[in-house]
Amino acid sequence: MKEVGTGIIVRDGKVLIAQRPQGKPLAGLWEFPGGKQEAGETIEQCLKRELKEELDIESEVGQFIMETVYNSPNCDFRLKVFFVHISENAELTLNVHDDAKWVTPSEMSNFEFPPADIAIVKKLQTMNI
Repeated sequence: MKEVGTGIIVRDGKVLIAQRPQGKPLAGLWEFPGGKQEAGETIEQCLKRELKEELDIESEVGQFIMETVYNSPNCDFRLKVFFVHISENAELTLNVHDDAKWVTPSEMSNFEFPPADIAIVKKLQTMNI
C-alpha cells in the first residue's frame, strides 16, 4: 500500500485545491496537494517535499486531520491528511498542476475530486475552518 501525504492549506477560511494536469491519470480532477512517501522519509517530510516540488512553497506540517484508504485496481493508497501552514504572503508556482483555487468547504461540491479525496471533502465540510 502506498502512503500519501495530503495537505490542507487554509487561508482566510478557504482551502487550496489544485487541478490535476492533462496527460496524467485523473486529469482535470481537483485534489489537495501532496504526494507519495519515498523510502526513508516520514509522512511529514514527504508532504513538505511534495509541496516544495509541486507549488514551490515552504511549509510547516501541522495537526493531523484524518486517514483514508482508497483501493484502486492498480494500487492501494493510504492518504494521511494534515493541516499545513504556509506564509501569508507565499506565492504559489504551479509546477505540476494546471490550475489552483482557494475555495470554501461548501464550494468544494462544485468541483470533481478523485475518489480517494471524497472522504476528505466530506470531513472538511463538517469542520469549522
